[in-house]
Amino acid sequence: MNKIVVKFGGSSLASAQQIRKAVDIIRANPDRRYVVASAPGKRSGDDIKVTDLLYSCCELAQNKEDFLPVLQKIHDRFSDIVKELGVDFDVENEIAVIRAHLEAKADSDYMASRGEYLNSKIIAAYLGFPFVDAADYVTFYADGTFNAQETNRKLSAALADKDYAVVPGFYGALPDGAIRTFSRGGSDLTGSIVALAVGASLYENWTDVSGMLAADPRIVDAPHTIEYITYKELRELSYMGATVLHEDAVFPVRTAGIPINIRNTNAPEDAGTMIVPTMPDDIKKHVVTGVAGKKGFSSIQIEKSMMNAQSGFLSKVMDIIAANGVPFEHCPTGIDTISVIVSTEAFRARRDSILREIHERLHPDMVVLENGLAMIAVVGQGMVSYKGVAARIFGAIAEADINIRMIDQGSSELNIIIGVEEADYEKAIRSIYKAVENLM
Repeated sequence: MNKIVVKFGGSSLASAQQIRKAVDIIRANPDRRYVVASAPGKRSGDDIKVTDLLYSCCELAQNKEDFLPVLQKIHDRFSDIVKELGVDFDVENEIAVIRAHLEAKADSDYMASRGEYLNSKIIAAYLGFPFVDAADYVTFYADGTFNAQETNRKLSAALADKDYAVVPGFYGALPDGAIRTFSRGGSDLTGSIVALAVGASLYENWTDVSGMLAADPRIVDAPHTIEYITYKELRELSYMGATVLHEDAVFPVRTAGIPINIRNTNAPEDAGTMIVPTMPDDIKKHVVTGVAGKKGFSSIQIEKSMMNAQSGFLSKVMDIIAANGVPFEHCPTGIDTISVIVSTEAFRARRDSILREIHERLHPDMVVLENGLAMIAVVGQGMVSYKGVAARIFGAIAEADINIRMIDQGSSELNIIIGVEEADYEKAIRSIYKAVENLM
C-alpha cells in the first residue's frame, strides 16, 4: 500500500467546517495515512490567527500584564471547534495547562507551538488516528538548529508500527526537552520530515490556493498555474518571494525523491502543482517556469584599477560583508569592478562599519552605493537549451522604458536575475511575463 502524507495549512483548519473538508479529503483516499496539522488560521479577513493570539498572550505574560482575555479567545476558538465537531476533548484542562505555563514561565516557543498541538489532538480524536507529539521526535541541537539525522531516526522508529497518525507541525524539542519552533510556515517542513520518515510515495500540501502560480497575481492578471516544477526551480522562485511553500521544505523529501503536490482544500478537484526531482518524460517541457521578484535591495559597487590582478580581492570583500553579519544576495563582477547586492534592511545597521573596512583594507578607487533596487528572477530549466530567452526579456524591458541596474545569470543557466529600480518593479514583472508567457 502506498503511503501519502497530507499537511493542512492554517486556513484549511481554521474552523470546524474547514476541518470537516480536510477530513473528507483524507478519507477519500485510503493511502492518505499520515496527517500533519497547522494551528487554526483566519476564518475571515478581519480574524486573527491562533498562533498570533498565542504570541500576544506570551508577550503580555512576559510584561506582567493581564493575558487572560487573550487566553479566553484561544479557549473559545478551540471550544467552538470541539463543540461543532462533536469530539470528546477536554479544552478546559488543556487551557489550564497553558495558563499554568504562562504564570510560571512565559516561553514564546512553547506558546507558539500550542496551536498545532491542540489542533492536532482534536483532529486525531475526530479521525480516530493516533496522536504523535512532534516534541518527542523532531529534534534540535542545543544551539537551536535542526537535527535532521536524529529526527529521521527517531520518527521513523516511532511511525514504523503505526498505519495512521496525526503529527503537529511547526515544532520539535531541544535536547533538554524544551520546545523549539521552526520559522513561520514551518509546518510545511514538518510534513516533509514525516514524508521522509515513513517513506511516502507522495507528500500532499493542502492550502487555500490551487497550486503555484507563474507570477504574482497581485501584479500580473490571471497568471497560469504551474503544473510541474522541479525542486531546483522551486528553490529559485521561493528565494525571490514565491511563498506557496516554506523554502526549506524540499530538503528532506529531495534526498528520497518524494514529490510534493500543492493542493487546494476548498477545491480538491484541482490537480494543483507537482514539485518533482526531475520532469517526467511524458510531460511537456517548458522553457520558462515562472517569474518572481522582490524589493528592498542595495548595491555596493567597488571600483579599483587592476582589481582582477589582485589575488583574494573578492574573498576580502566577502569577508568584510560576512564579518558584519550581512548576507550577500548576488555578486556580479567586471574587470575592475565588483557589485555586492545586499538586503537594504540588513545593510542599513552596518553601513558605516562595512564602508570603513572596505576603504581601510581594499583601498578602492571608488565606492558607490545604490538603494531602492528590486530583483527579478526568470526561472526555467529549459532556458539552457532554448535560444533567445534573454533577448526576449531584455527587449521587453527596453520597450517598457525601464533601465536595468544589474544582470546576473547563474552558471547552471537555470535563471536570469535582473535588478531594476523599485519604482519600475511591477511594470518590469508584467513586461517580462508577457514576453515569455508563450514559453511557459
